Amino acid sequence: MSMKKGYKALVDEAMAQVKTYSVEEAKARLGNPDVQFVDVRDVRELEREGVIPGAYPAPRGMIEFWVDPDSPYFKPVFGEKKEFIFFCAAGWRSALTTKTVQDMGMENVAHIEGGFSAWKAAGGPVQEKAKKA
Repeated sequence: MSMKKGYKALVDEAMAQVKTYSVEEAKARLGNPDVQFVDVRDVRELEREGVIPGAYPAPRGMIEFWVDPDSPYFKPVFGEKKEFIFFCAAGWRSALTTKTVQDMGMENVAHIEGGFSAWKAAGGPVQEKAKKA
């Protein structure tokens, strides 16, 4: 089967249209009360690999519903006047996520180049995900 536009083209288009922070630029923003890191990885990835301290978990499959104030699934964190920095494992899903929320009208959004893998490799702070009781 031939795709009209494959994932690589979608990711490349997103990368060309969104703000991308290097790991060092993102690390400099960690702990800033005007910045919210958003982890779009699957819960199994969070449990296996750990999380960035203070990052809000928002699965990629729910993001459109969680950011839209008109959605019954809206999460109030996305209504706050903050910069939202999205990340995934490698930076592909977060690029697509950032483009999607930007297209929906969110401003002040970005993602991390290389994602959580690059963050971890650069010695960014990581903590274990708390298990549900």
